[in-house]
Amino acid sequence: MDSSIGVTTCPRGQPGQPSPEVHWAQCRAAGRQKGLGLLYSALVRPRPEYCEQLRAPQGEKDLRVATTCPEEGNKDAERAMAVTILVWVLQQLILNVRVVGDERDEARRDHSSFPGLGSRFGIGSTMEGWSPSEENIIYRVLVSLIPPYGHAFLPKLCNPGETPERNFRIRVQLVCTCKTEQLVGDMLCFIHHDEEEQRRNRGPSLLQTVCTGSYLDVQKTACRFHQLVKACWVVLPHSRRWRLTMLPCNRSCKFKMARAEEEIIIEIMLGVQQGNSDIFLSSQASEALFTPSTTWTSSCTVAEAKFFERLARRAPDGSFHLRCLQLCARILVGTGFSEYALKTVVMHLLNTTPLSGWHRTHFLLRLDDIMRYLCHCLEEKRLDHFFFGNEKIPEEIVLPPALQRAEPFNLFQHLAQDPDAQAQAMREFTDMQDRLTRMLANDN
Repeated sequence: MDSSIGVTTCPRGQPGQPSPEVHWAQCRAAGRQKGLGLLYSALVRPRPEYCEQLRAPQGEKDLRVATTCPEEGNKDAERAMAVTILVWVLQQLILNVRVVGDERDEARRDHSSFPGLGSRFGIGSTMEGWSPSEENIIYRVLVSLIPPYGHAFLPKLCNPGETPERNFRIRVQLVCTCKTEQLVGDMLCFIHHDEEEQRRNRGPSLLQTVCTGSYLDVQKTACRFHQLVKACWVVLPHSRRWRLTMLPCNRSCKFKMARAEEEIIIEIMLGVQQGNSDIFLSSQASEALFTPSTTWTSSCTVAEAKFFERLARRAPDGSFHLRCLQLCARILVGTGFSEYALKTVVMHLLNTTPLSGWHRTHFLLRLDDIMRYLCHCLEEKRLDHFFFGNEKIPEEIVLPPALQRAEPFNLFQHLAQDPDAQAQAMREFTDMQDRLTRMLANDN
């Protein structure tokens, strides 16, 4: 999600800071607020007295939320937009009111005990608009982590020489800030000042709070973020209308908001950006049975979200590419195929088929293309990852040099190594074709 939510001047604030209020005003001016108004008011409209607290300097890529107003009656888009605004509000509270209540003085020197929070991105099928399920929907957002003052993040491969480069550890290194201290006056250098003096005047460093040894710990970071969300929730006015339940999750912050018969589940993933690219080292668990707490996995979810958001800007009215993906995802239930494999197939086709060919009038042709492409991949026992070594990636999507130079990564490598698994996949593919035929016949 690539656009700014808007720029306005908060009361007693500085011009040029983003605000969720201005985007809502734009939605109202466009006459598209039907159905979103009550949800917005109930969820995320902050009290005026918190407006100053919610301000914070934002980077050029800040507030990557769903800024395109949802179409009337599109409840999924309305909810997704409300969730992104809610996460923005929570993030600003965490940035500006780390500790609430009587510990507010302590909060002023708590800025080095937790990573800074940067841009946030809507990720996954729900936020991209093709969730195959109408129940148990999870809205996922990735929030980038930034090293706090006096610290640096140094990613290191868990297994040097690994292909592809998937698993990393993030070493936290203290940085000398003596020159800055001379200018500012009250910022103590973690390297050249007594540890007791630092604790008394500035609080603990990141290495003492969310690290194991010298490496950023996923579980400790997620737990701390979990505590901050819970503490900040009580400050928001919608805490009186919605009941917050924190859900168990070791590597992310997952919670449920409920009132009457309505429920919204939100999962906030954490990630460290690789350079200035759209690839993040994510708190998401790896495919291994056990993922160490200091392991961060390379994730393309933000790049994928940008790919679909780019299509949404360019696609003509009546484009059915998301509907095709959603329908095919529904027939995967009960099979050994992953949604990610299907999504990869569709992304390859979207990148090579003119967008005009995804109009609703070509719906059946594109469904046939998807199934044929998947069948060919199964027969060849090869499905290339969309980003690794793909020379046809849109210029707007920034990839690390190592990923650009990488050899194409085969998502169906397990089929090439196991003939029985391939035979089973072919049988399941035939069942999927029959299921799709019945589904289309019932729709007609």
